Amino acid sequence: MRKMTKKNKVLAAAGALALVAGGGGAAYAYWTTTGTGSGTATNSSGGGTVTLHANFTGGLTPGDSRAVDYTADNADPNTSTKVGVLTATVTTNVAGCLPAWFGVTAVTSNTTVAANSSGTSVGSGTLTFNDSATVDQSACKGAIVTITVGSV
Repeated sequence: MRKMTKKNKVLAAAGALALVAGGGGAAYAYWTTTGTGSGTATNSSGGGTVTLHANFTGGLTPGDSRAVDYTADNADPNTSTKVGVLTATVTTNVAGCLPAWFGVTAVTSNTTVAANSSGTSVGSGTLTFNDSATVDQSACKGAIVTITVGSV
């Protein structure tokens, strides 16, 4: 075997270092670049509409009040829907029984109504038959009082 010269030792060390630094002989290269991009997707068309209900007991007389429970049904089988601010108005089936004699409130709960559900509580309120000391309210005897509830 031949004796290693100083020159051969330096070459051997440089080769070993090149193998270690080079990943065992693999070569590396990279490119740099700049660019932009974008992506799009279509959101759900929403859960559609829910059916809102105002539930209260009958038998109002002037000066009387009833608790009102607001509920919602969601027939969409796949998408839940959030009920926003509730609005409520009163109508009657008798022309002489004025809706202005009634007051109704709707306290909103901002509730999510699950897909394919019914009877979900979405708020509450009070229906009041305001008594008038100056007007005969007899036209409201037996009248049907309807609360129409909406959500915005």
